[in-house]
Amino acid sequence: MAYELHYWPTIQGRGKFVRLALEQAGAEYVDVARLPEDEGGGPDALMNGLQDEPLRPPFAPPYLKDGDVVVGQTAAILLYLGPRLGLVGDGEQDRIWTHQIQLTLADIVAETHDTHHPVGNSLYYKDQKTEALRKAEEFRRNRIPKYLHWFERVLMRNPAGPDHLVGDRVSYADLSLFQLVEGLRYAFPKASAGALDDTPLVTALAASVAHLPRIEAYLASDRRIPFNEQGIFRRYPELDG
Repeated sequence: MAYELHYWPTIQGRGKFVRLALEQAGAEYVDVARLPEDEGGGPDALMNGLQDEPLRPPFAPPYLKDGDVVVGQTAAILLYLGPRLGLVGDGEQDRIWTHQIQLTLADIVAETHDTHHPVGNSLYYKDQKTEALRKAEEFRRNRIPKYLHWFERVLMRNPAGPDHLVGDRVSYADLSLFQLVEGLRYAFPKASAGALDDTPLVTALAASVAHLPRIEAYLASDRRIPFNEQGIFRRYPELDG
């Protein structure tokens, strides 16, 4: 039975981290909301799914269905998929460490979102632009370098070598770090360039993930949704200083 991924059909967002794992594993999956409505897809199907699981409803997309199992929250979905897709180490220590890295990635993803929506999600960017400019300056100067240098240290201290965050093979954390780097390059091209110059191992990992055969094919396909100004990573030149 194919996995069912439920996420917004027009943005990369948090669903992209799950899509990358499914693509790298060559897993059979359905991106439900991207299906035509007459095939049970579309945004209505996505929203209906939030109401169809009354006992354990996911809070918001993304959520994954695997038969009777429903998992919400990106990091929890990847924790569930990791051992099933061969994208995490076999031992408990590796699994928990990979999950910890993913949770840290979730933190910077949330901070990235808050650069353009620092006051409230229900407000338009133009209604909180003054606050966004201040938030983005702090993010550029302090938060991007702090996070990327932490990932650099993780790579340096990996006993198996600096080619991966955990162990000696690709994990879902590697794929997610690639997505973070790509998103920062899109939203903050000037600020991220300097930070990535200072973190060559992070830069090298992102490049190696982009050239994994299945990821490379996915990025070139119409399954990949381009970055845009409705997702988490948004390019507002004024926020890049």
